[in-house]
Amino acid sequence: MKFKGVIFDLDGTLVNSLEDIADAMNSVLQNLNYPTHNYETYQYFIGSGLRNLVSKALPEKHNDEKHIDRCYQLMIEEYSDNCTRKTKPYDGIIELLNHLISNNIKLSVFSNKSDELTKRIATALFPNYFEHIVGLSVESLKKPNPSEAIAISKTLGLKAEEIIFVGDSGIDMQTATNANMFAVGVSWGYRPEEELIAEGAKYVLSNPLDLIQILQPVGVNILT
Repeated sequence: MKFKGVIFDLDGTLVNSLEDIADAMNSVLQNLNYPTHNYETYQYFIGSGLRNLVSKALPEKHNDEKHIDRCYQLMIEEYSDNCTRKTKPYDGIIELLNHLISNNIKLSVFSNKSDELTKRIATALFPNYFEHIVGLSVESLKKPNPSEAIAISKTLGLKAEEIIFVGDSGIDMQTATNANMFAVGVSWGYRPEEELIAEGAKYVLSNPLDLIQILQPVGVNILT
């Protein structure tokens, strides 16, 4: 099967956004006199949407739904003003995207970050690279639900099995599998390689340009 498209996760895959996300949430926590968290801890909070991250960051005794909703709004206000302050593409990503476009590979983004923020960050850092940029608009459609990924494939005019789904978390690998896409993990993101393989990664990239080997397979070691 010749792959004709790639769907990328955003945070931890295309961009390192950890510090901007953590700084925004810690600002909310500080203003409420709650304990803050270090960047390493936030690595395990990211991946299931920002509201879920807020819930994980709050103290257990302040984790009721009403308080989560309030703190989520505060976090979004803080983060929206600073979402590209420290966030930047990982080394090699721009070079990879240029190669893919020059070889007529269709590119899209699918993130569990809110749709507005996903579009804002992706268009700011990667202007004119992606045919579709999709974030979270309905909670029930959050990854690993494959519905949005499948919808992207149809919009691109491609079969699901013609698409590589690239992400940094087990949730991304589950999404790829659920959508019948080729699951590829990245080693530079927020989750360990063991998680990616356990959740269905067929290949784990150690460098963005390694993806070219999958598109032009010559002696590629696919995980089984």
